[in-house]
Amino acid sequence: MSAILAIGGTDSSGGAGLSRDAAMAAALGVTLRPAVTAVTVQTDAAVLAVHPCTAEAVADQIAAALATPAPPGAVKIGMLGSAAVADAVTNALPDDLPIVLDPVLKATSGGTLMAAGGFGALLRRVAVVTPNLDELAALSGCSGDPARQAAALLAQGVSAVLVKGGHGRGALSTDVLCCADGSTVAFEKPRLGVSKRGTGCSLATAIACHLAMGAPLPEACRAAKEAVHRWLQE
Repeated sequence: MSAILAIGGTDSSGGAGLSRDAAMAAALGVTLRPAVTAVTVQTDAAVLAVHPCTAEAVADQIAAALATPAPPGAVKIGMLGSAAVADAVTNALPDDLPIVLDPVLKATSGGTLMAAGGFGALLRRVAVVTPNLDELAALSGCSGDPARQAAALLAQGVSAVLVKGGHGRGALSTDVLCCADGSTVAFEKPRLGVSKRGTGCSLATAIACHLAMGAPLPEACRAAKEAVHRWLQE
């Protein structure tokens, strides 16, 4: 059975974070090995408190997960919380594992969880970063249309950006994979009249699961969007 390493925070409401990662991985038949970066106290309506783990504790968890008899084939990163933890994660991960970064800056229920400038060298290590439109603007540091912002992020040394269209408008929800080689691939699904917390967690986890199962990045993104679309309809 394929496995992934999921690095992120816990969510006491169960709506996002590692609990949502675990649910998506289980639905895809993939084992999840968690590394906790923070314990968040959340309801569906608000973030009440955040209790961060030390950078050393996060690095130790990653080392233990990588030392298992069936090591993970990909990594999903969610909430990090600080630049120190981002640096520790960057140093703890081997170069040969594909990394999917969901750049969590704010919780859906409110509350800032990470500064946009805190990811540092990690951005240049990941196979793909999966920002929503607000996160894309913050990470790119420029205004304008999403294509321009994605190009600015790629110019910073990022290998690929999956621009998520879930916060957009129109009959279709379109995600666009923009790669450093200049190629783009669009993935479209009908926009559903439902909203759930944890969609970003679910999508990034599903991408990591399919990468761990050997899919190339465009196919992993396509299959992940399918998986999230099915979940939203449940």
